[in-house]
Parts: sequence; structure tokens; C-alpha cells
Amino acid sequence: MTESSDAADADINTQSTHTPAVADEVLPSTLYLMPVPQRPFFPGQVQPVVISPEQWGSTLKGVSENGGLVGLSYIDIANPEEAKPGQFPGIGTVVRLHTPPGEGDSLPGQFLAQGVRRFRIVRMLSTEPPFLAQVEYPQSTGDRDSDEVKAYAMALIKEVRELLPLNPLYSEELKQYLNHFSPNRPSLLADFSAALTSAKGDQLQEILDTLPLISRMEKVMLLLRKEREVAELQTRISSQVNEKLSEQQREFFLREQLKVIQKELGISKDDKTTDQELFESRIADRDLPEAAARRIQDELRKLSVLESGSPEYGVTRNYLDWATSVPWGVTSKDNFELKNARTVLDEHHDGLEDVKKRILEFLAVGAFRGKISGSILLLVGPPGTGKTSIGRSVADALGREFYRFSLGGMRDEAEIKGHRRTYVGAMPGKFVQALKEVQVSNPVIMLDEIDKIGASFQGDPASALLEVLDPEQNSEFLDHYLDLRVDLSQVLFVCTANQLDTIPGPLLDRMEVLRLSGYVAEEKLSIAKNHLWPKQLVRHGLSDDQLRINEAGLRYVIDSYCREAGVRSLEKQLARVMRKSIVTILETGEEKLRIGKKDIEGLLGKPPFGPERPVRGLGVATGLAWTAMGGATLPIESSRIHTLNRGFKLTGRLGEVMRESADIAYSYVIAHLRDYGCDPDFFDMSMVHLHVPEGATPKDGPSAGITMATALISLARKERIKRPLAMTGELTLTGQVLPVGGIREKIIAARRSKIHELILPHGNKRDYEELPDYLTEHMNVHFARTYREVFEFVFHEHREEKALH
Repeated sequence: MTESSDAADADINTQSTHTPAVADEVLPSTLYLMPVPQRPFFPGQVQPVVISPEQWGSTLKGVSENGGLVGLSYIDIANPEEAKPGQFPGIGTVVRLHTPPGEGDSLPGQFLAQGVRRFRIVRMLSTEPPFLAQVEYPQSTGDRDSDEVKAYAMALIKEVRELLPLNPLYSEELKQYLNHFSPNRPSLLADFSAALTSAKGDQLQEILDTLPLISRMEKVMLLLRKEREVAELQTRISSQVNEKLSEQQREFFLREQLKVIQKELGISKDDKTTDQELFESRIADRDLPEAAARRIQDELRKLSVLESGSPEYGVTRNYLDWATSVPWGVTSKDNFELKNARTVLDEHHDGLEDVKKRILEFLAVGAFRGKISGSILLLVGPPGTGKTSIGRSVADALGREFYRFSLGGMRDEAEIKGHRRTYVGAMPGKFVQALKEVQVSNPVIMLDEIDKIGASFQGDPASALLEVLDPEQNSEFLDHYLDLRVDLSQVLFVCTANQLDTIPGPLLDRMEVLRLSGYVAEEKLSIAKNHLWPKQLVRHGLSDDQLRINEAGLRYVIDSYCREAGVRSLEKQLARVMRKSIVTILETGEEKLRIGKKDIEGLLGKPPFGPERPVRGLGVATGLAWTAMGGATLPIESSRIHTLNRGFKLTGRLGEVMRESADIAYSYVIAHLRDYGCDPDFFDMSMVHLHVPEGATPKDGPSAGITMATALISLARKERIKRPLAMTGELTLTGQVLPVGGIREKIIAARRSKIHELILPHGNKRDYEELPDYLTEHMNVHFARTYREVFEFVFHEHREEKALH
């Protein structure tokens, strides 16, 4: 049997007061149209619709005159009120609006819509709301009693049944369908099944537009299967979430039950009891001073009566945490084997023999006494000379724990002695923190950059260190936070500094100074071969077979690129060599690369330092100077500008002490011109200019006195110094040559400049004799007590020389 129209679809048996649309109901040929967003309305569908009376009031009046029938068409726009006639689709659904009970004559905004059947727009009769259109009611094709249709209907029912357990909402809609329709209506079944899905509006409109029954049921079948897959996935996700929540709830209930059971059995502990037991266990096997034990017990009793939620509880707990963490009476065993100490120092450092010797002497005294205490070492030297690593080597040699912190820029004395407990966020000082971390009372604590410590309105940390670094006081060091006496007498303090000038005198007086003067080229070469180059290979992921540099290349890098006292710049240059070499290996594909002297400039660029040639000439003398970066040669030039009047001019950014040295040298030379074979009237009408090159570099100190006098005498005698010669020493008005400092650094600077003949004050003879042999080898050194001896060494070299080889 072939359906002649959709009249069969409209055979709806309603069980309410709604006006039914029966099979032979005559539908109007014109309908008022209204757009619906999101998804289309289907025949047989019953659901509320919201219509704005302000926007569609005229349309609703026309609908009421038309028996409550209106055509609903799906339009995919955000605001249906902006719909245009051309946007209405060809197929829509005519519905009957049932107005819910309202009050007064006002138009209701919500209606119950009951789908009747499909309609097709023949033509639009109006272009503005209310939209009126001439419509027709298309016929569906297909035999609803055929086996194929029945099979599709059974398949649809099966798919719907499989959806029912997955979402309870589907069963409610199915009940509504069965209450209003006969289940053997395939057209209504297809429309109902499509409306049941959450498909997009365009897909549902395609179902509405499909009149052949078989094609429509095929499309609906695809939508139902997709809907079932989505519903199954949603159910699976929901099940997983529920399982996790159920497990968490189960654990929560079990834990609560466990707490109740433990409480009933008397075996449960609250947080307060746990804290007390922890603190008591920490001090159970420690030898506390009587005052510390009494204070900790008082605090424990206080903790037991406080509520765990009170602020005072947190303050007391933090105090006990710190007080019981201090390693009271816990020490590590020292290793006093000098052979082991020598091995450790040699493995970690090349050169520095005088420093190693002094450290071994220090350890030997400790071995003889059986303990090391009461000593504070201060390592002074230029940057990059290994001060910090020596402190670590001392700890390794002794077998002690090592703790380092920097004092550079520290301005608050509370960093040393701790904050008072009354302050929020109060903490102990650095030394108590160090003891807590290393868990022994005799570590090696390194105080780095002690010469850069500051001061502010918050206090003077340098003054606070006086108690720490005094062996007579640090056995009872008082930390402000703990308010307890802490024994620091067993701690070995190792301090580092670049210079001594900025260290307060009382603090410097408490320390034993060890000077690290810097490295000569041979020492740098050994350090580079044994330490820096292997370290950089590991850091860059290279092996010794992949990249090698010969000794000539290393020596060229040292001489032409790294002339500072330390080796920090040398390490940076070697790292640059490796980075550029890795680029070459990756670009060329070479597995092995060998670097020689000829390759260095290609990797590092033009060298900043060329061969040093001492400045020679009339009125020129070479001096030796000490700087924070090590030693340096210091040429001093003098020149006669004119003979119009007498005068003496100084340039070269000289400090006050150095200017005074120049004035003394000028006065001494003028007073003794005849004694040194000069024209007695030379300076009477001479404007003399004395200059120290590298004018941008500040210079100061008295050690250039004899050099300035020598330059002036060379000018007055009109005789240049004929050989490479350097000198240092302070000159007095009576011609005495006084000793100066920095002899080691100055010897290194002379060797670097290939000057092997020196004049030093006789008072520095002991300093020179203490230098290692590799520094004094091939050096011709003259020691002078007076300037007359300096003059003889410089200008009368043919005379018998008192030299130390």
C-alpha cells in the first residue's frame, strides 16, 4: 500500500484537550511562517517553544485567526528576528500552538507546539513580518508495509533501545512518543528517531527534506549509530571518573575509620604529639650544654600546652626545629695524614707551593696537638687564583664537611647573628644554618669575598664577625634567634679576599694571611694541561681523541690572550676554542681535530697582547707595581719641555701618595745633582714633565720613588739606560731605599715582560729568598739600601755587582 500523502503521519491520537490533526483534516493553503534556530521541528514532535510577543506579536495574531496553525522553518542564524524571506528553507513543519493558561489579554511568550506534517513553500506572500506564504503539503513515497521498510523500522527500534540504557532522557522521550503515536508508523518513527539525536541542525534539516521513506530511514540509521557511539564514549568516561571518585571516597572513609579505631585503642597520635616526639628524638643522643637543654625542655613543655592552631604554636615549633637541628656535640673525625693532604692539594692545584707549604704546616700542628681549632685563615690574591677551591681542598684533606657562603654585599648584621624571635619570619644567622646543614660541629666554613662586606642602617656585619672570628670568644657565640651559646671553636674558618685595604683592622688582626700572588706562564701551562682543558672537554661532551691542543698552542693562548694573574680568563678562552672547534667538527664532519699555535688566531681572533718590549730612551725608567689583578711593569717617562722657567708637572692619574713620591724624588735629585754627575743648573730653568703611561688607570703607592728619581737623573745626565732593567722601592729625602710590598707579584710581572735584572730594597731580601726557585731562576737581582747603590747599579754596570742569582 502506497501512502498518497503525509495524512498517515498526521493520524495522532492525543490524550489531552489539544485539538488533534486527523487524517482527513483540511490544512490551509497559506501559513504564517516563523523561524526556529538550532534545529528543525519534526512532525509528531511535541515540545514547548518560546516566542517573543514584542517581535512576533503581529504573527501570533494572524496565527490565532488561522486556527493556531503556524509553519516553523529552521534558519541557522543567531537572531531569528533578523530572518529574511530568502533564508527560509523549502520544507518546514506545520504545527499547532496550544496556549498555556494566561492572565488577562496579554500575549503569552511560551507555547506548546505540536507537529502536524511537512509543508513546502510555493511562494512568499510578504517580505516583512508577519511572513505569509502560499504552501503545499508534499506526499511521501514508499510502501510502509513492505518488508524493507519493516526491516528498517525494526533496525531503528533496535538502535533506539540500545540508546535507552545509556541516557535516561531517551526513555522519557520514547514514553512520550508511545503515548501519542502508534509504533507501527515508519514515517513518524523515522522523524522521532531523528529528533531523538543530538545531530546538527543542517543534518536534521536534510532528514526533514527527504521525502522517500527508505532514504530517510537510512540517513536516520546513520545518525542513531553515531549517537550511540558518542553516548557509549560518554558513559565510559563517566564510569572512569566515578571509579576514581569511588576509590578516593573509599580511601577517605577507611582512613577516618582507622583514626577512630586507633583513637579507641589508644595508639593514635595527633600532630602535637608527633612534633614533640620528633624534637625529643633529635636531642636524645646528643651532648647538649646545660643552658641549651634547659631552654629546649622549657619550650617543649610550652608546646605541649599550646593549641596547634594558635600562632604561638607555630613560633615555638619553628624555634624547637632550629634548636634541635644544631649538631650539639657531634663532630667528624679529622684525617691528619700529611701525605694524604699533600696528595689532595697537588691533585687540585698546580703551583702555589708556598701556600701549600703553609697549609701543610697548619695541618701538622693540628696533627701534633690532636685537634685543629683557634685558626682563621685568610687567602688574599687576585681573582681566578684558586682561593675558593683551596678552601674546599683543605676540607677534603681533613675529611671535614664543607660549607661556603659569600659575604659580598652583605649589609645586615642579622645575617651573621640571626633575627630576634619577635620578628615575623625570623631565622638564625648563617653560622647556625651552616651547622644545621652539615650536621657536625667542626666543618670547614668558607667566608668568601670578606673584603666586599658592606654596612648600612641595619648594622655592620664586619663588626658582628669579630665575635665569630675571635678564637677567644667564638666558643660561646650567641645567636640572637636561638638566644643560646653555640660553640664555633672547632670550626675551621677560611676567608678569601682580593685585597686587604677594605677589611677593617680589628677583623684583619684576627686572621692569618696567606697570599696567592698569581701564576707565572709555566704554572698556567701546567694548570691548563692538567685541569682546565680536561674540565672543558667534559663540559662540552668531547673526548681527548676528538679534540687536542698542543703545548705551543696553549702557551700562545697564555702569552697573547691571558696575562692576568689568575686563570679565569684562560678558562674562558679555552672554552671559546672548544665551541668554535665543535662548529668546525659539525660542519666538516671530521672525527678528530688537532689545534696548534697557527690555528689559535683563527679561533680567538687577533691577540690583545703583543710581545712586551720595555720602553727605553732618555729620561725613561721601568718600575714594578702591584695591583689587585697581580703585578705589572710601570714605565716612567720624564721630559724637558722648555727652558723658559722652572717647573715640575705630573700626569698619569697619580694618587696622592704617588704624587708625594714624585715630589720627594724631584727634591732629592735637585739636591744631589753634582753628586750624580749632572749639571747643577739643569733644573733651574727647566720645565720638567713626568708621566706614567696608561693614564686612564688610577695609580698610587710609594714604591715608584727610586724609579722616578732614576728617570730624572737619566734626563739630567742625558744618558739612557742601556739594558732591560726594572726596579721598585720607596725613596726618602735622605736617599734611603725603604722596603715595599708585593715582591712576588712584581717578580712575576718582570718575568712576563722578559726582564731578568731587578733592583729591590735591601729590606725585601728576605721576601725574595722565600720565593720558590722557579721564580728566582735566571734572575739577576740587586739589593739597595740607599739610592747611591741604585745609581751605581743603573749607570755604572761595569763596577763589581752584588747580585743574587
